[in-house]
Amino acid sequence: MKEALIKTSLAGKVDFSKSANGLVPAIVQDAQTRKVLMLGYMDRDALERTEEEGRVTFFSRSKDRLWTKGEESGHFLLVENMSLDCDRDTLLIMARPMGPVCHTGADTCFDEENITDNFLIELENTIIDRKVNPRPGSYTARLFEKGINKIAQKVGEEAVELVIESKDDCEELFLNEAADLLYHYLVLLVAKGFVLEDVMDVLKKRHK
Repeated sequence: MKEALIKTSLAGKVDFSKSANGLVPAIVQDAQTRKVLMLGYMDRDALERTEEEGRVTFFSRSKDRLWTKGEESGHFLLVENMSLDCDRDTLLIMARPMGPVCHTGADTCFDEENITDNFLIELENTIIDRKVNPRPGSYTARLFEKGINKIAQKVGEEAVELVIESKDDCEELFLNEAADLLYHYLVLLVAKGFVLEDVMDVLKKRHK
């Protein structure tokens, strides 16, 4: 028997009886950027298949059958985590998209102009890309080439400059130094093999 990829099953916890057609809404969110990607519907079979295969499967009301997102395009939604709301009739799925989600070719089915993106995640992804795929003329790539000592030194320099600017009343200079420090801090994290989420996990544990 094939082992389920999702270790903790929600199929037995969802209240499918609240809908006449036995369907519950499933909101899909990008596990990395936290951008809301799409909304679909699941019945018990769709949820069980999603848990078993690790790819988001809906019940298509137009096709009247189970439908795995990406079954034709190859743009699957790979599940990282699923949770149930307090009324047990709505699912939240954290997934990694393997390509555009919307049939229009967009990353999300929702109006992106009204969605607040997490720019820090985008910046972090760019920094990671410069480490893995160095580009000529890239300041970030040059930092990685110089090594961890130079990167750590830059973080220290930017921290001192921020402290100095904090003692004055020029908002522009202060914010620019704060941005410089944050950027070099992200570079240092990536150089050490970590990402911002690792630091957030530590803060969350402390908060508890």
